[in-house]
Amino acid sequence: MSLSQALATSVAGLRITQSSLALVASNVANAETPGYVRKTAVQSTTAAGANGVSVRIASINRELDQYVQRQLRAEVSGGAYASMRADYYSRIQSIFGEPGANSTLETSFNNFTTSLQALTTSPDSTTARTTALNMAQVMVQQLNSMSNSIQSLRSDAELGLSDSVERANNAMRQIAAINRQLSGNGAKDAASATLMDQRDAYIDELSHLMDIRVLEADNNQINIFTGSGIQLVGVDAANLGFDAQGTVTAESRWDEDPAKRTVGTLTLTSATGGAMDLIASKAIRSGEIAAYMELRDDILVEAQAQLDQIASAMASALSGLAMPTAPVAGPPAGFDVDTNGMLAGNVISVTYTDVMSGQQRKVSVVRVDDPNALPLSNDATADPNDEVIGIDFSGGLAAVATALTTHFNGQIVFSNPAGTTLRVVDDGAGNTSNIDAAGGTRTLTTFDSGSGALPFFTDAGLAYSGAITSLGPQSLGFSGRISINPALLSDPSRLVVYQTGTPSGDATRPNFIYDKMVTASLTYSPDAGIGARNNPFSGSLTSYMRQVIGFQGAAAENAGNLAEGQQVVVNALQERFAEGAAVNIDVEMAHLLNLQTAYGANARVMSTVKDMLDTLMRM
Repeated sequence: MSLSQALATSVAGLRITQSSLALVASNVANAETPGYVRKTAVQSTTAAGANGVSVRIASINRELDQYVQRQLRAEVSGGAYASMRADYYSRIQSIFGEPGANSTLETSFNNFTTSLQALTTSPDSTTARTTALNMAQVMVQQLNSMSNSIQSLRSDAELGLSDSVERANNAMRQIAAINRQLSGNGAKDAASATLMDQRDAYIDELSHLMDIRVLEADNNQINIFTGSGIQLVGVDAANLGFDAQGTVTAESRWDEDPAKRTVGTLTLTSATGGAMDLIASKAIRSGEIAAYMELRDDILVEAQAQLDQIASAMASALSGLAMPTAPVAGPPAGFDVDTNGMLAGNVISVTYTDVMSGQQRKVSVVRVDDPNALPLSNDATADPNDEVIGIDFSGGLAAVATALTTHFNGQIVFSNPAGTTLRVVDDGAGNTSNIDAAGGTRTLTTFDSGSGALPFFTDAGLAYSGAITSLGPQSLGFSGRISINPALLSDPSRLVVYQTGTPSGDATRPNFIYDKMVTASLTYSPDAGIGARNNPFSGSLTSYMRQVIGFQGAAAENAGNLAEGQQVVVNALQERFAEGAAVNIDVEMAHLLNLQTAYGANARVMSTVKDMLDTLMRM
């Protein structure tokens, strides 16, 4: 090797050593910087023409395990989803309370029923009447407060969605901008590595918000897709849109039809201008955004429905009165049902036997005053075995009878012989059907019922009859509107007096109220998550409340366990990722010593060459 070759090689070695020292210094300085990935220099031998061979830094590598990184991002998304659900379930449980706690609805209800029991033994006591109404008022106010708290959580979820969308858009814009910066430079130098660190930080933030897949391309480029395959980022970023609706109420619902939707929806506009609804397509399945959507549209809606079922069951149990029914002297055989006082939502039930099949069937005829709500589904009642027929009563009872007869194609015949009477009979020949039973229940609006039934609870002062409109059933959000009948508050004697001349010590009505609230078996809609469509829950109000509290407690526990388990997985993957990607000061110091040695060796070569050249010049 000539002196010039030796000098060129040592100079190249000094340059590489100097760059490597700067890289070690950068690693040490950023050891605590979030998202920083350890960098190493890759050297390669190069031909230097007449000067022989030399060395150079071929690239700056980021020391990370991409497989673990992909796993980590997937689990971070799942962890954010589980953590958000656990947090909200914990807040829901605090609203419903622990079984037996003083602040629970069950305790307020028990205090109410205890006061009712006292009223049954002393119906003429003014104190007993006042106490019963006071306890009822406390219970109603707690229902109102719980409903408001549930809707407050839904509002929080709506705002959380809006904030998450803004963060996601910012992350996607930054990723796209870095993609463009890297696109013109295919080299893997220190500047490119730093940009990739920044890009990874935004990708990690995006994975916290939604489930994503990251695909690498040439020239340091990456493309990002949702877990369902919709592209979010390339050279340009898509844009997420969310039209937050502000205040959320129990009636607020997401619907694919914009005219019916009363909460915000999540849309994506691609870089080419195409748009799609991500909620309708179920494109986001994990991360904070998916958790917020599930909480707002499912979990909290179900919690509200449970409160509404309690409120509607109490109101209906006390105000429902059987319609007068009498058999018809046949043939044809059947029944006359007096529909006087029947309100929207009230039901006439008909049970008949289909002669051809021998099967007994049940029909529920529901009065509907809003034609836009028709037709009704069979899920409109809690009974899993009935056929539900919604009928608009605005045309009069004769029109109702004609519509029902047409519906059954003459197998069952309906008519209006007089006044408010609806007659239902078989076909007369006994060839197609036999009417087994008929009857109905109407909602009381007055206190002179001649029985224990009374309109104890109202819907913000209006009668609660379970009416169904195009906006939904009256039960929707009823727990936030339920109130004590103002006429009852102004005249507590109506807790006892059910007709003119009722003795002040008559316990008929107090016993009726107590029985309905404590022992009566009621059926609840499975839409609230308790019971199944083919086997709805039936039981007392107390048993249903315990079911609800237990349901929420179990859901909160399961959500907490899932979040804890997911966090264990995330922590384990973070440790595995950090083993390669994080800066280890001891390793960097050892590398620094090696570089110092190499620097000294190259400097020694240069010094020796200088001495030899000086000697040569002196000769």
